[in-house]
Amino acid sequence: MNRREFVGSSLSAAAAPHAPQRVASDVDGNAGGAIVIERHSDGRPHRDKVLAVISPHSDDFTIFNGGLVAKLIDEGYKAYLIRVTNDDMAGPGSIGHTVLANEEDKDRLVRLFGFAGSFDLNYPNHNMDNTSKAELKSRFIFLIRLLRVDTVISFSPWAHYEENPDHYVTATCVEAACWMAGRDKDYPEHFAAGLKPHAVSEKYYYGRWDPRSDLVIDWTINRIVDISPYVEKKVDGLIENRAQGPAGESGARLRRRLAARGLKLPVLGDDDDTANRAFIREFVLRFNRALGQRHGLAYAEPYFYIGPEPDIVEEYVRQHAVKR
Repeated sequence: MNRREFVGSSLSAAAAPHAPQRVASDVDGNAGGAIVIERHSDGRPHRDKVLAVISPHSDDFTIFNGGLVAKLIDEGYKAYLIRVTNDDMAGPGSIGHTVLANEEDKDRLVRLFGFAGSFDLNYPNHNMDNTSKAELKSRFIFLIRLLRVDTVISFSPWAHYEENPDHYVTATCVEAACWMAGRDKDYPEHFAAGLKPHAVSEKYYYGRWDPRSDLVIDWTINRIVDISPYVEKKVDGLIENRAQGPAGESGARLRRRLAARGLKLPVLGDDDDTANRAFIREFVLRFNRALGQRHGLAYAEPYFYIGPEPDIVEEYVRQHAVKR
């Protein structure tokens, strides 16, 4: 989805308050059971864990999971941002200017969210369906082993409404890499270099929602993350996506357009910063607000979460073993 279209879709939806509100049945549960609501945990319960945010573009993670990323880092994760493309097709000016502008956005986001570091894989934007999946998968496996990644956030291989090849190619290769990284025969040259097998144990997968309505999710959801305590951090991240984000100076531009017509929206306030932040909360986070309210929260993000596989043998032993 073009980021400008993202905003346009939101504004169109805002102008049509009587549009039917549909919610896919998976929002309330799926074959695996009821929805889990994940909330903020006090302290730093994840202080010894490593998070990899694998984002095809510089703005993807802030749009779809800026709240979750802020939450997990706050709870102790040592996080790394892996940006897959060079974003050369989405931004201002010439292609060279666009690449630089997105790189600068990414660097600001790394500092803003508190990532321990970042990696730019620099594949051409919008052309990853022409990229070797075997190569991309092997690069992900190397990074998972190098960083000893416990948890991954990335696009879901099974989400709907996805037209961007960068998204679905990344998703497919991430899913394969997460388990292959733990095997002892794949890419033995890694072991010669001192790395060890290391499989990812937790995955938060996300996808698009239908922009034509407030709340339509037709891909499997089993976890709703309460991002209410982190919504301002998410707003901060969206503002820093200056090259191609869905917000940027949109609030300030709207305020000036209205002023030229002798109009104003009180929610936009009287300065550019207030206007930009209000625009993001009102329009860009419209879906997150609607999803949160459905679950008794102020703002929320939806995920297909895959956790550690249970040790069914050990559990059986715990329940049934007796003394000899």
